[in-house]
Amino acid sequence: MKTRSAAFGKAGSSKGSDELELPTGKLDPDLDVNLARLKSELVASPDLIVRKFTLRTGQALHVAAIYLESLADKAMVNDIVMRSLMSPFLPEIPEGAATPEDAFRYICDNALAVAQIEIIDNWTSLLLELLTGKIILLVDGWDQCICGNTIGGDKREVSEASTQVVIRGPKDSFSESIATNITLVRRRIKSPKFGFDSIKIGSVTQTTVAMLYIDGIAKEEIKQEVRARLEKINTDAILESGYIEEFIEDNWSSPFPTVFNTERPDVIAANLLEGRIAILVDGTPFALVVPTVLSQFFAAAEDYYQRYDIGTFLRLLRYMAFIISLFGPAFYIALTTFHQEMIPTTLLINLSGAREGVPFPALLEAFIMEMSFEILREAGIRMPRAVGQAVSIVGALVLGEAAVQAGIVSPIMVIVVAITAIANFSIPAYNLAITARLLRFLFMIAAGFLGFYGIMLGLIMMVAHMNSLRSFGVSFLSPLVPLKYKQMKDVFVRLPHWSILQRPDDTAEATVRMSPGQKPKT
Repeated sequence: MKTRSAAFGKAGSSKGSDELELPTGKLDPDLDVNLARLKSELVASPDLIVRKFTLRTGQALHVAAIYLESLADKAMVNDIVMRSLMSPFLPEIPEGAATPEDAFRYICDNALAVAQIEIIDNWTSLLLELLTGKIILLVDGWDQCICGNTIGGDKREVSEASTQVVIRGPKDSFSESIATNITLVRRRIKSPKFGFDSIKIGSVTQTTVAMLYIDGIAKEEIKQEVRARLEKINTDAILESGYIEEFIEDNWSSPFPTVFNTERPDVIAANLLEGRIAILVDGTPFALVVPTVLSQFFAAAEDYYQRYDIGTFLRLLRYMAFIISLFGPAFYIALTTFHQEMIPTTLLINLSGAREGVPFPALLEAFIMEMSFEILREAGIRMPRAVGQAVSIVGALVLGEAAVQAGIVSPIMVIVVAITAIANFSIPAYNLAITARLLRFLFMIAAGFLGFYGIMLGLIMMVAHMNSLRSFGVSFLSPLVPLKYKQMKDVFVRLPHWSILQRPDDTAEATVRMSPGQKPKT
């Protein structure tokens, strides 16, 4: 199958209120009528540029070039479009064929030096392309227009990822331009099987959303399901990929994310090669990946660029950090409240001495420290970058020391909360780290009332809930549930690349990655 970049669904298929939809109807042959309607449809648009000129034909034919200077590439408009049409070396149209239709066809075939053009005959498409940054050419006496690709405007250059930093590996990341993002993925997958479909979502914003896949690897039923869910989105605006995530996720009430997001093109390429679908949204550097399993949130891109033993160690460290982030304060509460017999005698004496002047029970003490740290973390994020980090670090040190000196909390509680916070920062996926922070409070409450029995009861409920989750038909705990031994080579450990012979059969239609016998000589 050939690479596709066709639009699926109708442009602007999301229906908002009728008055917010793009105007419909055919273009008028009269140039002045079209220009008058265009100016009336665009509300207060000083950046609208309308340039009229006359083609050198047997009879004077007027042409208007229309574009928005804030969205179009002005250098391309001036140097390629306008200079091509108004060049003195442009041959005249034969006098006997100087009709508006002939002039229109002549511009399309001979006079316009733009790589990509499109013929449009309705107002919906005209306004949509104009608001995208393309140039529109109207010929007086003809009821069609020419749309040339001159998309430009100010945009952020490709830079290093800010949320998923690696020591070894590619340093580029997605930007807010969907065309640039697709290019970054294409550079890594030079295959004719790589394709993408696009759709406009949002009756007001008309945001471009692209669905990327590799034909022959991704399962057809998953592709169809992703298309169907995107086409069903009914809203007036899509401003970030998080909007799309909430519309297409399987279980909106679960604290666990069932849609993976990343701003790294190499991570997107790796997931596409495993049969998954990537969703890019214009205006945001964060791309979505579906279907999603739990092990994806513990795998960092750097795991595959380092040696397999180093990658395995780091991945096991992240699993341990997740467990500490979930159960650290809860274990302390259970031990000090219900199960003191499990603590060594010397340590128990020290703990009792440290808690002697603390007026609150361990549960309330932990809540005070956890909430204080969460407030400090949020303040550090929202404050200006120059002072945010200093405020969060200094605030934690000062408040922790002052709380201990005042006898509000014990020193051991400060240590437990600090270790838990550091472990939470070790989780590669930010959305899973937030899940751990939320569930931590539930486990603290369970430990405060029932001790280790409450923790085990909460753990059983959490695992049962995770087992019930699905992401586009794929089990969230796959390949653990159902258990698939051959796919366990890249879950808790990262075995050498030559040993991973197959793709996950939950997402990939073609599961064979390479033939056996690729093991290097020893």
